[in-house]
Amino acid sequence: MDYDKLKGIVDFNAIAVDAGCSGNPGAMEYQGVYLGNEQRLFHFGPIQGTNNIGEFLAIVHALALIKKNGWDMKVYSDSISGMAWVRNKKAKTTLKRDEQTAQVLDLVIRAENWLWANPKHAEVLKWNTEEWGEIPADFGRKASPKSSPKGKDLKM
Repeated sequence: MDYDKLKGIVDFNAIAVDAGCSGNPGAMEYQGVYLGNEQRLFHFGPIQGTNNIGEFLAIVHALALIKKNGWDMKVYSDSISGMAWVRNKKAKTTLKRDEQTAQVLDLVIRAENWLWANPKHAEVLKWNTEEWGEIPADFGRKASPKSSPKGKDLKM
């Protein structure tokens, strides 16, 4: 991440989140990275799911972590769908429940319930990938490879 280019534009006291999924549905995982030093704060998966579900769960995970720790920070996501689902407190997924998807769909219900129980939460902002480059939490699976965040995971 080019800190000099983004200074004054991006709030570095924030968590950037992203999801990756191999297939749709497929093996889905998500993570959150602190923008101040690009260290990973959390990682979950892989489990059977979709990319949009992963984006949604990543945002809610970051919001819950911020609230739990009493932090004053924002969340950045590059997912329009994930942000809309958070805003509406409802994941508009069409993923069918079966033996493989039950775990992730249970997490979706838990995340929706958290949002209803916590209407006042940290601000969620759109990461402008076109202008700022890939979100630092990116898994680097797109056509133009980018390495995943480096450094040790933080225990919080």
